[in-house]
Amino acid sequence: MKTVVVIGGGITGLTAMFYLQKLKKEQNLNINCILVEQNKYLGGKIKSVKNEDFIMETGADSIVARNEGVIPLIHDLQLEDKVVYNETGISYIYSKNTLKPIPADSVFGIPTSIGSLFNSTLISPKGKIMALKDFVKKNETFTSDSSIGAFLEAFLGKELVEDQISPVLSGVYSGKLDELTMASTLPYLLEYKNQYGSIIRGMSKNKEKFLSANNKKFLSFKGGLSTIIDQLEDQLSDTSILKGIKTETIKQVQDGYEISFDQHTPIKADYVVLATPHDAAQKLLTIKELDQEFIKLKNSSLISVYLGFDVPDQQLPANGTGFIVTENSDLLCDACTWTSRKWAHTSEKQRLLVRLFYKSSNSAYEKIKKLSREEIIETALGDIQKSLNITAKPEVVEVTNWNELMPNYHLEHNQAITSLGEKLAEHTPNVFIAGASYFGVGIGACIKNGKETAEKIVHQLKNNSASASL
Repeated sequence: MKTVVVIGGGITGLTAMFYLQKLKKEQNLNINCILVEQNKYLGGKIKSVKNEDFIMETGADSIVARNEGVIPLIHDLQLEDKVVYNETGISYIYSKNTLKPIPADSVFGIPTSIGSLFNSTLISPKGKIMALKDFVKKNETFTSDSSIGAFLEAFLGKELVEDQISPVLSGVYSGKLDELTMASTLPYLLEYKNQYGSIIRGMSKNKEKFLSANNKKFLSFKGGLSTIIDQLEDQLSDTSILKGIKTETIKQVQDGYEISFDQHTPIKADYVVLATPHDAAQKLLTIKELDQEFIKLKNSSLISVYLGFDVPDQQLPANGTGFIVTENSDLLCDACTWTSRKWAHTSEKQRLLVRLFYKSSNSAYEKIKKLSREEIIETALGDIQKSLNITAKPEVVEVTNWNELMPNYHLEHNQAITSLGEKLAEHTPNVFIAGASYFGVGIGACIKNGKETAEKIVHQLKNNSASASL
């Protein structure tokens, strides 16, 4: 019997173990499955907090429905009847101390038509004319390793990128566009430019992929995102789950790996999955040949503040679901989601629930991270008063600080991951890295990565078995 140990009980590790257990049953594999998590609960950054009639998420608030693997996993877990979708509405950008709508016919702030471009209230007439060069200027230099900021600005102009696209994309990928590659963000934009001769035309030809008929692109669950974590744990009936156990070292021995823990006897493993942040994986492996690649991987930070008020959410602008903030604003936050408006299940009585984000890419973050919890709350209340003119005191508050735990896909990320994978295969065969630190941010990307990791292990196991029988 072979032993597979997954270290890290976040969504990636849970998904990897779920599909490994599924493949074990379907293919009658003789493997022992063990999942180890240092916290006393599973889910990693996914954790739903319930307070009064509010549901608040400490990490991501939803899953992109169209991402590969999301709906199949929900089906496999029999969670279809618990799924809820986002309410549709207008997203705003807070620009020049005013809320201005992001054009409806746009994706990540990128116009999908000339009409979408010229209907924008965020861009000046001159900026709109400059963006038309996208239809005539050819791509002769940009590749998938190029900066997405430089790419977009070269064809769509500085104003459109800075005032409409950058606030949206920087929020999604937790970094400055000039420091993010095409490959690690939106590689299809390069394909569209090369195929159609225009980013806008390419978006127009493919917009059905992004703009569904009902615009319900995101999903959650009636009881919050922790629903999927709880169900995954319940389904791992053929897996030994060790919670509250910190992994200390992974040592290569002659016929596998010996894993030591702080409060558990060592475990002998044939296959190991490190579904942890990259810096944790580096410390566990302690292999100097891997350090050069590991240190190239970067994290950023995020402070999230929920405020629940005893006022109806009708006080918000009609049909709105939140706003993103441009640089040089009088607000200190980077974005604000009107959670009770976007997700009806988060407030049973439809009282106002908002969530503000403060990111390390913001120049104000260095000051904010030094504030006490009470001072952070006061800062958030000040931003709400300025942007939405709400002066009520909150009934519920939830502050989450993800310090150096948000993956940041910079220009060297993809090259570092490729090189790291090659060196892992050379120095630590049958050890796999998985998760948001490496192969894509967002729950959907982690689900896909977890499933693919399980499939790689089974493939490797069969190859090793075949070789041993020769």
